[in-house]
Amino acid sequence: MRKIQLLMLFVLSAIIFQGCKKDVVTSASTTSDQILAATINGTSWIPDDVTATITYDAATKTKSFDVVGTIDLKRVKWTVTLSDAASATNVNSFPLSTYRVDTTARVKMAYYTSTDGTSYAQVGTVEPGSGSIIITSIDPTKNVITGTYSLTAKKVNYNDDGTISSIETSQILGGTFTNLPYTFNVN
Repeated sequence: MRKIQLLMLFVLSAIIFQGCKKDVVTSASTTSDQILAATINGTSWIPDDVTATITYDAATKTKSFDVVGTIDLKRVKWTVTLSDAASATNVNSFPLSTYRVDTTARVKMAYYTSTDGTSYAQVGTVEPGSGSIIITSIDPTKNVITGTYSLTAKKVNYNDDGTISSIETSQILGGTFTNLPYTFNVN
């Protein structure tokens, strides 16, 4: 009988303590509220200047999705170009898919830095397999697009004699674009 009373006391205490836990408070500004964000070399990056366009080029029969985000002397830029007749149509949409940097020019991704805020220099290159963009949803009525992205840019520095002195890498990880407004253009 004593064991049952102790067990009941323990269960009742656990319930009371569980009810007294502090509520978790989350900030109103979460990643889902940000239209473009990432982590650049371990530091949170949320650009204040973002442009996104989907452009259909009637002359070349291509469609491209271009994004540029800039803040604090850092810029991330990418372009996905479609040239197949089924995807490159004169319609305000873009296929939901994973687009990877490969040996073609279909997906271009780059990371830039600036010292003065007016001119930006590309930091290394994004080699095949080192970058991707995943488009998970698009609403052509509201002109917003959602997905994720990541890239690693590598810059090789050489000595005067042509030997490698160092290799710098810049990682843009955990990138998101959430309900990113875009414009649709036909050229």
